[in-house]
Amino acid sequence: MKTFLITVLLSVMPISELRGAIPFAVYNGMSLPIAFFTAVISNALVGPIALVFLTFFHNIFYKWSFYARIFDKVIERARNKVKDGVEKYGMWGICLFVAIPFPLTGAWTGTLGGWILGLKKRKILPAVLIGVTISGIIVSLIVHFGIQGLDFMIKHIEVAK
Repeated sequence: MKTFLITVLLSVMPISELRGAIPFAVYNGMSLPIAFFTAVISNALVGPIALVFLTFFHNIFYKWSFYARIFDKVIERARNKVKDGVEKYGMWGICLFVAIPFPLTGAWTGTLGGWILGLKKRKILPAVLIGVTISGIIVSLIVHFGIQGLDFMIKHIEVAK
């Protein structure tokens, strides 16, 4: 039970998310399928939770003129810079961003990015869910096969002697 709870906690933490949760769970005796589903479901809950908090706090802070001015200026500039990309890739861009299991890419950052860019919740949440699932598959493959399991993705170059 302790491993399960720590796995859930690691899955919802912004730093580790499922990149840390799945290896932790397997290392501590949880089967890989159970670790995968526990981490993916827990990490997928980050999207709705983050959107509720972002919207709630934004609505409170937006009443302050200082916050509203800064928010409007910064967000408008950010949206204008990436407008073409957002219109072209939209939720699939968020999905791909979340799917890559690197530091600072994940459900938290993907949800925040979608919210800042003005995407609708009905586009952000499925994108985050799909991205989290893909990321979970990648991390599970690495845990199961080791880093050599992804050898097919690396181009090997032989150096002539």
